[in-house]
Amino acid sequence: MSGQAASYYDPNQGFAQVPERAPPPPQQQGYNFDDAFKIEKPKFNDLWAGLLLIAVFLGYAAVSGLTIHKYASHKSFSGGGIYDSANDFSLNTNTLVLFVFVLCVALVLSWLYFLGARYFTKTFIWVTGILNIVFALATGIYYLARKQYGGGIVFLLFGIFAIICFISWIPRIPFTAFMLQTTMDVARGYGHVFLVSALGGIFTVAFAAWFSVTLVAIYVAYEPDSSGVNPSCQNGGCSNAKVIGLVVYVTFAMYWFSEWIKNTVHTTIAGVYGSWYFWSKSAGGMPKGSTRGAFRRATTYSFGSISLGSLIIAFINMLRQACSVAQRHEAAEGNIVGSIFIWILGCFISLLDWLVTIFNRYAFCHIALYGKAYVPAAKDTWKMMQDRGIDALVQDCLIGPVLTMGSMFVSYVCALLAYLYLQFTKPAYNADGDFTAVIMAFAFVIGLQVCQVFMTPIGSGVETIFVAMGWDPQVMINDHPDIYYKLVQLYPRVQQAIHA
Repeated sequence: MSGQAASYYDPNQGFAQVPERAPPPPQQQGYNFDDAFKIEKPKFNDLWAGLLLIAVFLGYAAVSGLTIHKYASHKSFSGGGIYDSANDFSLNTNTLVLFVFVLCVALVLSWLYFLGARYFTKTFIWVTGILNIVFALATGIYYLARKQYGGGIVFLLFGIFAIICFISWIPRIPFTAFMLQTTMDVARGYGHVFLVSALGGIFTVAFAAWFSVTLVAIYVAYEPDSSGVNPSCQNGGCSNAKVIGLVVYVTFAMYWFSEWIKNTVHTTIAGVYGSWYFWSKSAGGMPKGSTRGAFRRATTYSFGSISLGSLIIAFINMLRQACSVAQRHEAAEGNIVGSIFIWILGCFISLLDWLVTIFNRYAFCHIALYGKAYVPAAKDTWKMMQDRGIDALVQDCLIGPVLTMGSMFVSYVCALLAYLYLQFTKPAYNADGDFTAVIMAFAFVIGLQVCQVFMTPIGSGVETIFVAMGWDPQVMINDHPDIYYKLVQLYPRVQQAIHA
């Protein structure tokens, strides 16, 4: 345990009274999720954020419909496959085929990674760390061999950083493996956790496919060509500014909507694990329809709150995407200093993303069970975690870093696939490598988002258990003694925190 974690468990420390507790179990049989976690005065929280998300999505659909129509009207110009395009100045069907390959790879690897977590819990953590190290170092060496020195040095630095992180993980792996095994055991016996994960992942893949077609269609419809051969531009209206503006808009919409999907899955699963924690050993048993009830609340009263939290992450992801494109561009140009500088800036943005994501996910656990607005839920949950010392527990649990590293592995494979595809197919529009950085960045994003949605239910289980322990630790002791005593054995100071 880290010294920081130990400081949180000072037995002389005063802890604030935590007001949120689960309501007493309903006495009647057949009670549902809404009965178990009743909202006294239900209302649609943060409605403005939900309406804004709908407006942005409708705008995305309008842009997509218009550009895909233009793409379809001149499909012969962009080609019907990999090599038959007359379009030598912008993304075309060659790129679309690449994104299909990227989606297939992201889907298969994400599902295999999920199955690894389900069936090989402890091995899964070790394999994740080792694969990231090996892949980062191998990719760096490959780039250096291809004389892409900027990208090669960046990946080697990433590999060294991954080695340092993994070594610091080793003492905490038993504790993390136990928490992961607990969530898997609950998932097998209660609710529809695996089904929600599969549906969320498939829905994300479908949306990513739509985004890929839209992205290519924007370039086909509005990318100007100095020779004037783009049939979509015969009546004017094409410009680089329009392409950049539309790409930025649809990318932001993609980030926001995919984050909303991920957080809706998370909130739904948090409702299932909250039901298990508080009611699985009660006289009435688990509430009926916990998964449906949690999903219904997430998409009605809490729709705006989830949209607001997702909006914050979407903005940060846009900044990280800009850094990713810039870093790859500098690496392709051979600017080692610029590439490393932008990589460092991207690391700081990734750290901000990690902090805000943790803040979000634990707030959504509160929202799932108690239906509060986003800001009050976030404040209450974070204060409770600090008062109870649960934040130290969170820091010493590796579930978040493991799942992030796994998602990064999938995204790096997708980015490498994009790079190799461009090298071997040699599309005319990328003869000078101008589009390599952009295409690799979007392949990276697709792989990252797909894998994160697939893996969301695993992290949701651990996070909900931690938050529920903070709200009412006595339930853990009375109703789940086997888990509690094993947890104390692996992490002894936890008993001081939850008894405070």
